[in-house]
Amino acid sequence: MTDVYLLSGFLGSGKTSLLVNLIQHIREQGLKPAVLMNEFGAISIDSDTVGDSKDVPLKELLNGCICCTGSEKTEAQLQGLLEEYEVDVILIETTGAAHPVEALDAVYSPLFADRLDVKGIVTVADAKRWIERHTMSPQIRALFMEQIKHAHLLVLNKTDLLTESQLATVSMELANFNENAPIIQTSNAQVSFAYIEETLQKLQHLPTKPIISGKNLPLSSKLIVLEKPVQKEHFEQWVKALPDTVYRMKGYVPVEGASHPFLFQYAYGMVNWLPEYVKMDPSLVVIGEGIKDLEYVYPSSKQS
Repeated sequence: MTDVYLLSGFLGSGKTSLLVNLIQHIREQGLKPAVLMNEFGAISIDSDTVGDSKDVPLKELLNGCICCTGSEKTEAQLQGLLEEYEVDVILIETTGAAHPVEALDAVYSPLFADRLDVKGIVTVADAKRWIERHTMSPQIRALFMEQIKHAHLLVLNKTDLLTESQLATVSMELANFNENAPIIQTSNAQVSFAYIEETLQKLQHLPTKPIISGKNLPLSSKLIVLEKPVQKEHFEQWVKALPDTVYRMKGYVPVEGASHPFLFQYAYGMVNWLPEYVKMDPSLVVIGEGIKDLEYVYPSSKQS
């Protein structure tokens, strides 16, 4: 039997950070991990980060939600991992737009029911976003709450951004909202695989049927191709001026004076630039609501 852990959580909560940490811990235990990643856009960004982990088999689902249009693809990719590699643990990271119970349901396939031992849903909850959840649109807030409600283990992440009083309040509210899920407080999603493994072994009941559908959520993704290098300061000003309905941006941004594009990530008002040492296509995936007409406008020559 191959153990399966499903990593859930809203956009930008820290799922990929958790995934990378767990891969390292699993390998330190002498086990062989594999990864199935669900990307919302048409290009892969997070999986490039995971790809830095050598010898870890990786399958991807692009341009669709694992729990909606991607069920058949999910089966095919899992089948591929099982047939092509010798693995002990499969980590499935869903897109931030996935309802966790539906995603879990997509994993239960008669094709390999006797080969997978689904351990449960580990949901990464953004501590600061929980405090400000009332600023979300009703549909998105409902998804955010459902992801937390159906977790078997809650990773309360980004606790370093809260005061002690705020952290105590958030922890208490989450414990009342999901009475069955143990909570671990983290920064940068640092939690050991051994803890997750032992905690989920104590839990007996897993949901097996989807409760609500994520198909009609107003979330969408858009690919922006950057045709020339940007001025870093101007680009960050553009990002800061975006509406709150832009939840996540991930991509490779060419910057004036740099030989290679930077890996750029944005989540919940915070930006992160990481240098790249190989040539990457300059494109940016934006995830949010009402982003159809969103474009980056270069400054005029006078502004330059």
